[in-house]
Amino acid sequence: IRRRSGGQRIVDLKPAPARIRFGPAMPKLAGRVLVDIFRSNWAVAKIILLNPPERQAGFIEIPIDLRSPYALAVLGIILTATPGTLWVQYDDKRHVLLLHILDLIEEAEWQTIIKRRYEDLLVEIFE
Repeated sequence: IRRRSGGQRIVDLKPAPARIRFGPAMPKLAGRVLVDIFRSNWAVAKIILLNPPERQAGFIEIPIDLRSPYALAVLGIILTATPGTLWVQYDDKRHVLLLHILDLIEEAEWQTIIKRRYEDLLVEIFE
């Protein structure tokens, strides 16, 4: 991303090549994503079928340490592919991710899940 005089942003259509580190983090991340997608499908099915009164949907902000656009894209794919979560927005100035959660119980728990289950491995792979 470049800026013209006057502050207008210019986005290059050909991004820099990704730096990917192949190693044990890749299969570990893939396994976590598959397990989490299965668990989330089950949890969303229970919510739809049982309609528990204590369920509360909501938005949360999560500070993100990722800077690689490729790592951010993979995180977006993971979160959107996992039922019950949706990547809504990323603020690149504050480095904060806005998520919509179908069953928002504990914000701190969700922040820990995103940062420890996904972000740590994505940093190891892309940065």
